[in-house]
Amino acid sequence: MTRSATSAPAEIVRPYLPAAAVDHVARLLEGLAVDLRVVRPRRSKLGDHRPPPAPLRPHRITVNADLNPYAFLTTLLHEVAHAATWERHRGGFLRRRRLRPHGPEWKQEFSWVLAPVVEAGVFPDDVATAVTRSLQNPAAATCSDRHLLLALARYDQPHEGRVRVEELAEGTWFRIDGRHAFRAGRLVRTRRQCFAAGSGREYRVHGLLFVEPLAEEPTRRRTGRKPAT
Repeated sequence: MTRSATSAPAEIVRPYLPAAAVDHVARLLEGLAVDLRVVRPRRSKLGDHRPPPAPLRPHRITVNADLNPYAFLTTLLHEVAHAATWERHRGGFLRRRRLRPHGPEWKQEFSWVLAPVVEAGVFPDDVATAVTRSLQNPAAATCSDRHLLLALARYDQPHEGRVRVEELAEGTWFRIDGRHAFRAGRLVRTRRQCFAAGSGREYRVHGLLFVEPLAEEPTRRRTGRKPAT
């Protein structure tokens, strides 16, 4: 399910946020023209930002719906910082060069939007410590900062019968969301090479994603076609 709003985006994300952070988020969003969407979980990212495609059009921000409140807040503020950076630096001398997506301008903006919720005690102590450490040199994505991700992951809902992708032995088959099956390959930094059942196509799945291990390679679904003779 996708939830979207352009008139009152703060109301869309209110159910997903820690209550103590709602007012801060609302104030940030009041100053931005943004189409904010809460979307189905994605394997490769927790959220994203797209700048306005044309004058007078809003920014577009998406955040995965399955994140716990502290992970949702951190991811949302990461994307809000992108939008705020674009608005702050789209004119003047910076028009003559392209802003780096996670350059010093974005890092400064991310620190500005995240620091108030840390100072207000919105996060539990372990998350606050990880966030404070992250603010010293913010990563290009929330899911790229392993120390922060592990702190946030402690507040996920229990996943009975599931394990994290990074815990799988190489060669193990697993299923995501009860549908798509993959074979685990080698770990590549925070992600894992995974190969789709049937096609063998390679994907990179984040190591902290919870998945359902399988005892053996899943059988391919029958298509109803007769075998060639």
